[in-house]
Amino acid sequence: MDTAADTPVAELRPTLARLREAWQAGKPGYAQRRDDLRRLRQALKSRLDEMAKTIAADFGHRSTHETLLSDGMTVLGEIDHLLRHLRGWMKPKRVGVDWKFWPARAEIRPEPLGVVGVIAPWNYPVNLALIPLATAIAAGNHVYLKPSEHTPRTARFLRDLLAEVFPEDRVAVAFGGAEVASQFAALPFDHLVFTGSTAVGRKVMAAAAQNLTPVTLELGGKSPAIVCPDFPVELAAARLATGKWFNGGQTCIAPDYVFVDAARRDALVAALREQVHARYAGGAGGDYTRIINQGQWQRLQGYVDDAAAKGLQVIALQPGDAGARSFPPTLVIEPGDDAKVMQDEIFGPILPIKSYRSLDEAIAYVNAHERPLALYPFGYDRAAIERILGNTLAGGVTVNDSLIHFAINALPFGGVGASGMGAYHSRAGFDAFSKQLPILWQTRRAGSDLLKPPYSKVERFIRLLVR
Repeated sequence: MDTAADTPVAELRPTLARLREAWQAGKPGYAQRRDDLRRLRQALKSRLDEMAKTIAADFGHRSTHETLLSDGMTVLGEIDHLLRHLRGWMKPKRVGVDWKFWPARAEIRPEPLGVVGVIAPWNYPVNLALIPLATAIAAGNHVYLKPSEHTPRTARFLRDLLAEVFPEDRVAVAFGGAEVASQFAALPFDHLVFTGSTAVGRKVMAAAAQNLTPVTLELGGKSPAIVCPDFPVELAAARLATGKWFNGGQTCIAPDYVFVDAARRDALVAALREQVHARYAGGAGGDYTRIINQGQWQRLQGYVDDAAAKGLQVIALQPGDAGARSFPPTLVIEPGDDAKVMQDEIFGPILPIKSYRSLDEAIAYVNAHERPLALYPFGYDRAAIERILGNTLAGGVTVNDSLIHFAINALPFGGVGASGMGAYHSRAGFDAFSKQLPILWQTRRAGSDLLKPPYSKVERFIRLLVR
């Protein structure tokens, strides 16, 4: 396996110091930022086939088309969006000044922070590394990237790609497992982006807190789908199947469980079965992505075993292959909160189905649990959808579909509560990786020159200011 050796922990701080020193010596202006983004886009575009093969090798097998969509289209689209809007976002914004301070004027100027750290996960190893990296570059920062150790070939691919585009004192890459990641999170970055589990996110935030490093945490949780009675069950099944089984279910915003009106629960199960047969006929087909490693496969099998032991109906919708880490699309019917599959983010191709008697019952269940990263209401009755949206809160929402809001460049992406904090993508990311610097421009002569002792001389003026 052609992978890079772990970065010695002793090299982390000197590398950060080199990045910061270079940034301080020449903060990137508009021309450099634009050139960096354009060259990054060109380099990735020319390597899309290599990228797909590399990621597939790390997974054991991954759909090439899913890779092109999730790790190709999204990154290229985000870079295009950054290039299209960068000049406007960099312009200072004039803000009003109260009459008491006339004729002074004020503005907010976006200034780069310095060095942004990015800890990327394994499930979309190029997407979730390069989108925050490109956004940080657009905001005028240097970047230190830590790819996942679970996709070592892709980590090397990223290192080589970035070395082709950036000098080593503008973008650096660190390799390694938990120890390196722990020390990386404790570095005194100017901002740190982490994408991963809630449990690890807590550790990252604790490490960053020692330096008062601001963090953007993109975590996960149990993202619910709610199918309203007026929405066609066959269409719901088709769109849920795409969201749930894309990338073998290894998506932080995949539907984690589905609520459907009780009268149509069995119809939804049948429709999902038909979707799996139509998409993945023949079992371990070329379009069905494998589970990343044996540990993750065993974790998923543990959910199924626990559900079966509790007497729940477990439906494997096609054969699996443990040796090839092909975990079958699986339904768990009416699990309670005592089932392990309802306690953790599933992050795999298991989909619990729960029925409700009233929409309020489904809403109450969602609200009784931690706020999810995504919410998927399905329905044509606008009042019902607004009822769901007005009485729940999630990191993001797609109505009548799943996953798609992530790919909309103009929408910020981020969690709330246990599903994360902060947001990036588009302007939200540019602003997060910038200091919104407030500046007041005072004039040659100003009323503030009068505000000094003895105040008795300006008593009437002060009374005017506080009237």
